[in-house]
Amino acid sequence: MHIRFFASIRIWVAVWSIAMVLGANTIAAEWPQYRGPEHNGATPEKIDTHWPTAGPKVEWKIPLGSSLGSFITGGGKVFVYEMRGDKEACFALDPSTGKPIWSTDVDKSIFDKDGGDGPRSTPAFSDGRVYLLSTYLTLACLDASDGKVLWSHDLKGEFGGSAPHWGNAASPLIDGDMIFACGGGRGQSLLAFEKATGKLAWKSQDDAPTHASPIPADLLGVHQIIFFTVKGLVSVDPKTGDALWRAAFPFRVSTAASPVVCGDDIVYSSAGYGVGAGAFRVAKQGGRFTVSPLWRNPGGDINHWSTPVYKDGYLYGLYGFKEFHTEPLKCIDVMTGDEKWSRPGFGQGQVLLVDGNLLVQGDTGQLVLARASPESYQEIARFHPISGKCWTDPAVANGHIYVRSQTGGACLDVTPGK
Repeated sequence: MHIRFFASIRIWVAVWSIAMVLGANTIAAEWPQYRGPEHNGATPEKIDTHWPTAGPKVEWKIPLGSSLGSFITGGGKVFVYEMRGDKEACFALDPSTGKPIWSTDVDKSIFDKDGGDGPRSTPAFSDGRVYLLSTYLTLACLDASDGKVLWSHDLKGEFGGSAPHWGNAASPLIDGDMIFACGGGRGQSLLAFEKATGKLAWKSQDDAPTHASPIPADLLGVHQIIFFTVKGLVSVDPKTGDALWRAAFPFRVSTAASPVVCGDDIVYSSAGYGVGAGAFRVAKQGGRFTVSPLWRNPGGDINHWSTPVYKDGYLYGLYGFKEFHTEPLKCIDVMTGDEKWSRPGFGQGQVLLVDGNLLVQGDTGQLVLARASPESYQEIARFHPISGKCWTDPAVANGHIYVRSQTGGACLDVTPGK
């Protein structure tokens, strides 16, 4: 009896250990909004990093209307916001085939020879609903099952807002039970709505919007929402809209890269058109926040609309302003702004952090895996699944990478072990 009992225990432990190992190697996650689950360009999801010479398996390729927004996933569907005729429409796609399930027009679209036609923002998914912020500042909530409009707000008409030059490019931010956007007028430029009902929760501040999306942050134990406006960085209490702290930052023409939270008390920001980049240190004494410059690089290396990712004291991103097709991937020390290494040949693409590695999409569609190490550039794998102008972030969800250009999209199978 004792022999059988201990044998059973050994078998159970062995099975449990195998399950834990398999589970650790197959972490899967959704990509529910712009720049991923935490809105920071990072995901813990494990993907296959041993790509064959021909690249990962392409599950599907589809034509798409013009857009600078990215794919998102949720509720067993893939969502994309694109131009259809003279409208901006949200499409729900079957993740296994890429075929449309439903589509819903949200607003009129924009035709622009400089920035490109179509919407500039990425949808967000939460609790069976899809949220969108259009080029002309319509904030809409759709039922993810059929695309029915559940509620919407005209931020220009209702709150006296105005979109920046080239139209709105900021994506809506979902945080908890709220959805946040910048797009109103004086005294109501920053807006928060109940995501379930669309009811206005609060409105505050006088900041004119830029093309940068707001981000959630936990700084010094306090949860907050950071907006990057024409005035600079402004952090607000998500429950009330009251400003917690501000950091002035110059504005010229466009600010498009989102701020990046680095650790517990540093926020990095960057803007093009000669503005440059810099980092701020946030401090708190009692209930009062103070902010001081950590370093500033005016007119130097900048992220134009490509937001870098942060890991272990270093930023990894695409730096440059007009270096299309050649813009380098760089590693920057966030404490000093010093460059650790630089690798040219990417252009105005985007960078993610996937299970600790860099996933870089260049502006002609090249997809590169590299190690996030300050020591040197270390490439792991490379593939060129699509072509055309690729200014959007990839999305990584459930063992797949979703990429798009201005004219089409593709789904790659990178499930570990396949």
